[in-house]
Amino acid sequence: MTTASSSAIAFIGGGNMASALIGGLRRSGVAAADIIVVEPWAEQRERLRREFEIVAHEQATPALAAARLVVWAVKPQLFQEAAAPCRAHVAGAAQLSVMAGIRSDAIVRASGSERVVRAMPNTPALIGQGIAGLYARPEVGAQERAGVETLLAPTGRLLWVDREADLDAVTALSASGPAYVFLFLEAFIEAARDMGLSAEQGRALALGTFAGATALAEQSPEPPAVLRERVTSKGGTTHAALSAMQADGVREAIVRAVRAAQRRAAELGDEFGR
Repeated sequence: MTTASSSAIAFIGGGNMASALIGGLRRSGVAAADIIVVEPWAEQRERLRREFEIVAHEQATPALAAARLVVWAVKPQLFQEAAAPCRAHVAGAAQLSVMAGIRSDAIVRASGSERVVRAMPNTPALIGQGIAGLYARPEVGAQERAGVETLLAPTGRLLWVDREADLDAVTALSASGPAYVFLFLEAFIEAARDMGLSAEQGRALALGTFAGATALAEQSPEPPAVLRERVTSKGGTTHAALSAMQADGVREAIVRAVRAAQRRAAELGDEFGR
């Protein structure tokens, strides 16, 4: 087997998010030998071999010492268990975490490296349409930041924040956000069926409406409130719908829901970040 070079990138965990990043690396021309993966599940290892020609390791190996960047992509509750056998090999590398709830202090203690970047991606990253919030500890250099941006670029947009605590808000808004959109889509489809349309027709109308409205908001210099007002004629159909939402407190409920997600993100940080 070809030995990894000193510019290798290591992944601890080989699940969906790691696969999205590995796919981007391979498409950009990074050799399979320069991607090191530790993945305990045989099915995942076989999938990585089949899709990316990568030989993943079942457990930590001295080969990790060749990595300039280590990407932590395990479930938060498995982090300490996964990190313990890796520490002896990864302290010389920069660390990138895509795990929810694991704070950078915990990654420093577990890895032995102060050069830690945390990223909070979302599931549209799997199709290159995501957005990720990033935070870097002061010890991370400009070149390492640039390397993280290059690695994450195939997953979508990137937004740096200055305070690690802001990642809790990022988690609540964008990381959890796709689920909120899917809930709205479910409601649209249900309403379509109640009005006599088929589920397929409702789905097409709902997806088209969300995609079009988002694209218009993206391209328009006007804030969403102005765009909303332009669709709304007093006494018209849109006004009737928005009045019903206002009466039901939909706007306030959404704000409360996002704040609840933010609080839970902070709680997970307290729980897993010790």
